[in-house]
Amino acid sequence: MDSSGLDRLLARLGERGYRVIGPQLRDHAIVYDDLASAADLPAGWTDEQEAGHYRVRRRTDQALFGYNLGPDSWKRFLHPPRATLWQGSGAGAELRFVPVADPVQPLAFIGVRACELRAIAIQDRVLLGGAYADPHYRARREQALFIAVNCSQSAPTCFCVSMDSGPEVRDGYDLVLTELSSPGGQRFLVRAGSETGALLLAGLPLDPVTPSELEQASVQAAAVAGSMGREMPAATVPALLKDNPEHPRWDDVAQRCLACANCTMVCPTCFCTTVEDHTTLTGEASRSRRWDSCFSLDFSALHGGSVRSSVRSRYRQWITHKLSSWHEQFESSGCVGCGRCISWCPVGIDITEEVRAIAASPVVTGERE
Repeated sequence: MDSSGLDRLLARLGERGYRVIGPQLRDHAIVYDDLASAADLPAGWTDEQEAGHYRVRRRTDQALFGYNLGPDSWKRFLHPPRATLWQGSGAGAELRFVPVADPVQPLAFIGVRACELRAIAIQDRVLLGGAYADPHYRARREQALFIAVNCSQSAPTCFCVSMDSGPEVRDGYDLVLTELSSPGGQRFLVRAGSETGALLLAGLPLDPVTPSELEQASVQAAAVAGSMGREMPAATVPALLKDNPEHPRWDDVAQRCLACANCTMVCPTCFCTTVEDHTTLTGEASRSRRWDSCFSLDFSALHGGSVRSSVRSRYRQWITHKLSSWHEQFESSGCVGCGRCISWCPVGIDITEEVRAIAASPVVTGERE
């Protein structure tokens, strides 16, 4: 389909009651927010990224999805930064609790990349697996619809190939688009991955795919996979980090790390939260949950103080959990190779470089903290 077909698809989602969310240009970044139509998409814009560097710039065409990844992830909508857990009020000895309504409007995400679908699958295991599922996450997740997009380019910070999470979308989608640029404008190969996705396509202006379009899509996918700027030794890194708790590289990174928590805020899989209670003089009370970070000094605070009082120990905790002990908890890595933590680190700390430095001179002590 062409751009007008995509616009009709978005309109159909709105008609069916979905809140449509996708990429748009705002505040010199490509972020995810509500879309009224395809006109809101960042046509003709891309981004350039490196360690500690992000800029948007114009493209030479009018591609709608010709960018890499911005600071947002879909986590912001499925596992929002703040959520009210309960509310109540008291009058004398009586205490009344007021139910907190979860959102009822289903979410439709457009522009989801392969690494982001993998990140959502990881959060599913964290927040829905086991004996105690998160009801707030489940209420959003069960109604979510995913219109994915195959990447048409990679950033120097990307390493999804080495994490086996991209760049081609393989599963977890309702529809997947492959954007192709041509002299006549943008074209989108579309494939349904669910019954819901197939029903959405019914009646839309679709043309048969030509062999040349399939070839163009195949060449584009191979070029993206071959242009990754970084890599991660995913198979060996869990044991490497577990066996090197006293490596001198931890001291080196601690000298540079600001413990600002940017990496955990932009990470699509980090899920740490804290709980806050609020009361008023008139008897109202509520409890809310908000995002927190293992880089916060208070995050590991117990009665005697913080368990991880140094930046060194907090950075080591983050990267070791993300790449190593996450396997033991959730049977996968906690990293999908999106590279956001590299781009949005103010001092340009590169998670792949830290692993490479430890692997270059491992110091196995056998000590564990």
